[in-house]
Amino acid sequence: MRQEWRNSSSSMYWNFISWSFLLFFQKKKRTHDLGGKQGPPLPEDKVPKSFVLGRGKLPPPLQNLRHDLRKLMMPHTAMNLKESNKNTMRDFVHVASPLGVTHFMIISNTKVAPYLRIARSPHGPTLTFKIHSYTLAADITNAQSRPRAPASIYKTPPLLVMNGLNTGEEHLKLAIIMLQNMFPAINVHTVKLATCQRVLLLNYDKKTKLFDFRHYSISAQPTGVSRNIRKLVQRKKLPDLSNLTDVSEFVSKSGYGSESEAEDQAAKVELPGEYGKGNHASQQSAVKLHEVGPRMTLQLVKVEEGLCDGDVMFHEYKVEHAAEEDAAEDDEAGMSADEPQEEEIDDAEWYREK
Repeated sequence: MRQEWRNSSSSMYWNFISWSFLLFFQKKKRTHDLGGKQGPPLPEDKVPKSFVLGRGKLPPPLQNLRHDLRKLMMPHTAMNLKESNKNTMRDFVHVASPLGVTHFMIISNTKVAPYLRIARSPHGPTLTFKIHSYTLAADITNAQSRPRAPASIYKTPPLLVMNGLNTGEEHLKLAIIMLQNMFPAINVHTVKLATCQRVLLLNYDKKTKLFDFRHYSISAQPTGVSRNIRKLVQRKKLPDLSNLTDVSEFVSKSGYGSESEAEDQAAKVELPGEYGKGNHASQQSAVKLHEVGPRMTLQLVKVEEGLCDGDVMFHEYKVEHAAEEDAAEDDEAGMSADEPQEEEIDDAEWYREK
């Protein structure tokens, strides 16, 4: 089972890295448009903030998933939010307003499947996703030989990369706006690359109508230098040279190249700015993604106009509901239009028998 997980992780990883990171680490016009070419950073009261909640009785795996989502939304979320069964959504809305909280992520569990609702506070709209499958961050870490998730990557919010959502459907347009507004907008002309430590990737499959939800940390290594020199630049402590007779032995001890270069030549990019740890501007570096988790497969099943209520703007099963409503209306009206035809056919068969 672990081998299947690694195979699926590898295929998804290389599909995303081939386009997503060249998008952010090469010069580009703009992502979330701030309205100005050199717009200043958002003030604190304009930065999107979130509450990650659990409604109803959640089993331990879903409680861990709630914790992982809170960690993903760091630093602009309430990591240690206390909840009680007596709390209602109105209580959280009243608390959210003075704290500047703009979005709710609500996990609930039913007999059919767990659900994730993303709502805009205080007046909506609300997106309801059915969670088809999920993998916790701890399980992803245990399955990796060299996981990378230092605490420092959670000091800045993740970048958001979406793929396959430009289908022209109205409910997906709303989903794009909702998801973009959950994270601070960036201007690629002014953003510091050193703050880009994580990325949240959302891939939409039009055929299956499923979202692939992935969370990665970002690492970059300078290329064209020996491994020992690279480690010397990246480490804060000096290496032990007591067993060497000359410094040149340390420089020439190991070969050139890095694991990232060997795995994917397309990951080599020329950075437009400083990224730290020997990654300087206008020099080539090998960019690599390390999955952090959580991982989810989601399906958008409903869009409501209000905060977890109001008019239903989209429903995945609206065709079935419409058929049921039409049948109910036919029952109330008496005999449907198809029934006389069936009676005529029955009469014709009766005459043939006679």
